[in-house]
Amino acid sequence: MAVYTDIDDAALDGLLAEYDLGPPLVFKGIAEGVENSNFLLETPKGRYILTVFEKRAKPADLPFFMGMMAHLAEKGFPAPLPVPAKDGQPLRTLQGKPAVIITFLQGMSPRRPDIDQCRHLGAGLARFHRALDDFRMRRPNDLSIASWPKLWEGRAAEADALSHGLASQVSGDLEFLKANWPKTLPGGAIHADMFPDNTFFLDGKLSGVIDFYFACTDFLAYDIAVCLNAWAFERRGEYNLTKGRALIAGYESVRRLEPRERSALPVLSRGAAMRFFLTRLVDLASTPKDALVKPHNPLDYAERLGFHRQAKSPEDYGA
Repeated sequence: MAVYTDIDDAALDGLLAEYDLGPPLVFKGIAEGVENSNFLLETPKGRYILTVFEKRAKPADLPFFMGMMAHLAEKGFPAPLPVPAKDGQPLRTLQGKPAVIITFLQGMSPRRPDIDQCRHLGAGLARFHRALDDFRMRRPNDLSIASWPKLWEGRAAEADALSHGLASQVSGDLEFLKANWPKTLPGGAIHADMFPDNTFFLDGKLSGVIDFYFACTDFLAYDIAVCLNAWAFERRGEYNLTKGRALIAGYESVRRLEPRERSALPVLSRGAAMRFFLTRLVDLASTPKDALVKPHNPLDYAERLGFHRQAKSPEDYGA
């Protein structure tokens, strides 16, 4: 989440005239993340999040995201529900950009996830996958392995400016991933970005998942790999095996991994680290200077890549 688009009073009033929510009581920007402009909105009907889509969001993809959230909410999974306007449709246009109002979820995002939260997150991820078993819409993962060479092109000097010799390491990682990426694994709809700041907890339990705007169709185990990178590494870059083991055990308490999925976890985890390293490297150069957002540090994921180069087996991740 972030704020790139400044919404004036007239534009907000015009948008809300399309709904039965009443006038705004509270409206303020949310300054986290790097992708879209997000605002906390309160009206006499309740509390909501207004999202204005920026940057990577393609208008053609938005029905997929809306459909996924609605499907999850109907299945009882704690996902926000897109709010329909008076015409029954949730997607609107605000200051020339696509926008949506979604329901507000209660809870707090964990700043430093503990072992129990990792276990609950793993179980929640598996419930997420189960709830989407019969979700029929599809969207390719346009930030998977086929996109990485293009993201990397022309950025070797930027990488070496961050850490001497990093460019050579990343190039080697890309060659390894190209040669070893799985061809077939169980697949379906995945979140692809279930970081701690995209989850809420209440009373120690997972109470909500937000930010579906990288969701796509891909290997289910790739979603686990994203979460291992986001939840099981400590701030100094070391992998916490106990957290990784808890996350995977939580997942398997709901959905058992197939042997081929377990075997693929090291390469999928290395690939997930590569995806976030590269997009953070791109964002570091492209985020507007006046945006109310601080780009994430690519070196966090360069350190994770260092761990993945040394990992030899699923046991190194707690599987």
